[in-house]
Amino acid sequence: MDQLAQYIPVLILGGVAFAFAGATLVFSVLAGKLGRRNAVKDSAYECGMLPVGDGTPRMSVKFYLVAMLFILFDIEVIFLFPWAVVYRDMLRDNANLILGSMLSFLGTLFVGYLYALKKRAFDWKN
Repeated sequence: MDQLAQYIPVLILGGVAFAFAGATLVFSVLAGKLGRRNAVKDSAYECGMLPVGDGTPRMSVKFYLVAMLFILFDIEVIFLFPWAVVYRDMLRDNANLILGSMLSFLGTLFVGYLYALKKRAFDWKN
């Protein structure tokens, strides 16, 4: 029972968060109904330009492929940084293990890079 009592502050915080979110939504709806609305206020504002055309154009698959490649290489840097920080300290104890693990990690990423090259993901002309 003592361990369950430790979760009471977490439950209270969750209750306060849900109550705040609900109160904010209710206040937003009430404030929106009280305000004066007209066609000018309800129209989309695009830097002073009148909205023309579809608001959601179709995106090329290339856009999403580049986004996934960015995430892939961004995560690579995130994992390389802590490895570089502790490399000198771990080099004394297990040099082969730390070097081997990083080489296998970089090898996996290099295979992903070669796959992206094969699929012409870096060809910006098409």
